[in-house]
Amino acid sequence: MKHFQPIARTTNYLFPPSINDWLPEQHLARFVVEIVEQLDLSVMVHAYKGSGKAPFHPALLLSILTYGYATGIFSSRKLEAATFDSVALRYVAANLHPDHDTLNTFRKRFLAQIEGLMVQVLLIARTMGVLKLGNIALDGTKIHANASKHSALSYGHIKQLEVQLQAEVKKLLALAAAADNEKIPEGLNLPDEIKRREDRLKAIGQAKVKIEARAHERHEQAHAEYRAKLAKRETSALKTGKAPRGKAPVAPEKGAKDKDQVNLTDEASRIMKTSGGGFEQCYNAQLAVDMESYLITNTHVVQAANDKQQVETMLKRLTTLPLPLGKVDTLVADTGYFSEANVNACGKHEITPLIAVSRESHYPDPLERFTEPPSLAEDATEVEKMRHRLKTKGGRETYAKRKSTVEPVIGCIKSVLGFRQFLLRGLENVKGEWNWVALGWNLKRMFNLKYAVLA
Repeated sequence: MKHFQPIARTTNYLFPPSINDWLPEQHLARFVVEIVEQLDLSVMVHAYKGSGKAPFHPALLLSILTYGYATGIFSSRKLEAATFDSVALRYVAANLHPDHDTLNTFRKRFLAQIEGLMVQVLLIARTMGVLKLGNIALDGTKIHANASKHSALSYGHIKQLEVQLQAEVKKLLALAAAADNEKIPEGLNLPDEIKRREDRLKAIGQAKVKIEARAHERHEQAHAEYRAKLAKRETSALKTGKAPRGKAPVAPEKGAKDKDQVNLTDEASRIMKTSGGGFEQCYNAQLAVDMESYLITNTHVVQAANDKQQVETMLKRLTTLPLPLGKVDTLVADTGYFSEANVNACGKHEITPLIAVSRESHYPDPLERFTEPPSLAEDATEVEKMRHRLKTKGGRETYAKRKSTVEPVIGCIKSVLGFRQFLLRGLENVKGEWNWVALGWNLKRMFNLKYAVLA
């Protein structure tokens, strides 16, 4: 006869059970709680008033949400359920059960403070000995907005809808003014039908104004770039005494284009081309990753699909990090970030640029990896110096690490943690949420680094 272990689900405990005994000593939940307890949360604490029912402590709610972002549980409803179902989240929540409204309200209320908490966590990582700034890899990825691309209206379609709805309102008003009510179909409520169309005309009118405002802003920026190009050509002509090479820049056209769109669900999001093909309603989420520790040092979210304009912003953020973290030596980025202005901006911030000028061949000359490039001319420009640096053994070795640092971090966030769409709407809100994703990633990475060192 076979012998099995008995199933005794109704057996009582001889002593009261402790949630502390149900988790291994080396567990991410313990680590998250330990780190959060070291953070300065005075801004959050002082935001609460002393009246009414005693609220949950900010450290508790912060721990629950951060552990959620570190383990791929982003929904406040799923987090609420997990405080009952998950041993780890029972430990993080101290056996309390904040409801989803409380968690979601806390998340939205303190989005602006998460960036400061990220810096505190990086300082703790420095104290642990797992972070010292040096080489930083920069990259971006398209994250879906909490809005469907089918909720977008184009400028051309808006103009057509306006004409159609105005005609329908005119027709219904004429029908209402007619003395013969027999012409009105049974079940047709004229006031409701007219109001519905007038409300829609008002909504698309507001969308039209927003598209026109964006078009004006775009024109101002394009016109400034156009004037700068003209001035550069004129300066070159005066300096060399020859006509500038290439075609003269064309002045940008004013006004909105028929293809310009606005999304009625999240107007701050934009239609962007995604890596899998096609176009989706997205934000462009940027990450700066330390190439030694894989920790995220800075984040940013923009509405532009192009990465070229994001270098200057990230440089400013990198140079404002606390001195104890160390100094950023090199910024490594792919060809999407290359421009002469970006290379010069790195020099102004005393950071060495390693930005790919063009895509490399899949089958380069085998001897290139073992040879050094010829010496540079003394009057070489910053771009020429960077091109030369990229061809050196050290430059090639450092740039080659980009694909094995920042890209895997993005891949893990999207494919392992499953963060592919923002929960919140609006540019400032998604910036805060992206910081929370980075905070969760950093704590998980620090946990792995800590116990890898101990092992």
